[in-house]
Amino acid sequence: MLEKKELEISNEEFKKGATVYTDSDTPVKAAIIYFHGGGLLYGRRKDLPRPHLNTLTQAGYAIIAFDYPLAPAAKLEMIMNDVESSIQYYIDHSDELIKNSKSSEESLPYFLWGRSAGAYLCLIAAAKGTYTQAPAGILSYYGYGFLCDNWFKEPSRHYCTLPKVPESALCVIPEGIHADGDLDTHYSVYVYARQQGNWIDLFYEGREKFFYLDYTLRACDKLPCPLFCAHSTGDTDVPFSEFTELSNKYHAKRFIVSGTEHDFDRDTENPFTQKVLDETVAFIEKCLLNK
Repeated sequence: MLEKKELEISNEEFKKGATVYTDSDTPVKAAIIYFHGGGLLYGRRKDLPRPHLNTLTQAGYAIIAFDYPLAPAAKLEMIMNDVESSIQYYIDHSDELIKNSKSSEESLPYFLWGRSAGAYLCLIAAAKGTYTQAPAGILSYYGYGFLCDNWFKEPSRHYCTLPKVPESALCVIPEGIHADGDLDTHYSVYVYARQQGNWIDLFYEGREKFFYLDYTLRACDKLPCPLFCAHSTGDTDVPFSEFTELSNKYHAKRFIVSGTEHDFDRDTENPFTQKVLDETVAFIEKCLLNK
């Protein structure tokens, strides 16, 4: 049976929480640290569909979904620092977070999992972060590392087909640092940013060259662990070319979906959804065998 535990995590900047999912009938073999998507501008940690939770927890993997601060109130340096602190928090408190079937002196291996912007955060955190325990693998669902030019700083062809969103959409969201970005209030800001081609300006302040050095994978030749990548061939949000570059650069295990839906696994009736979850479990098990 699926079990859920809510946690409050001490943070001076914003109200931060985490949710731990486990299966009461299944011993835990490893942990999956999860970060949600939303272009760094919207979304919430409790966005995982039930099939995702059931498949992974019943396979023996605890899922810990962490909050992180959202742009434009928070900029990328703060967001990344928080993500990295969440990963280290798991490492330092794994026995408190999860009923570990192993010795309390032995930490469970962990994987980083993100969807879209959450995958981007996982990739940068793995590439740049220094942790007392390295991740065993990265699960990137339609993620990116800003490896291809232009798509993220020019008006999006897809979003420009939607009704035009005015700049006043920015006035609706809170000015203070926060982690919960409701679709009704925050999604329009992402559409506005992609229509205008100024998406990066909402989450990064600084010289462009340092964005490429510090917050993309362009200068990263090797990740610290194996990578699993899933993507749609006709993705209208993050281009398939970004997936190709990412997969080729880090020799990733690939899962390719024929279609145009960005977050294809949001549709739990889509046959690709269960397939990607099954492939994810197979990837995790292979990583654990090879450790």
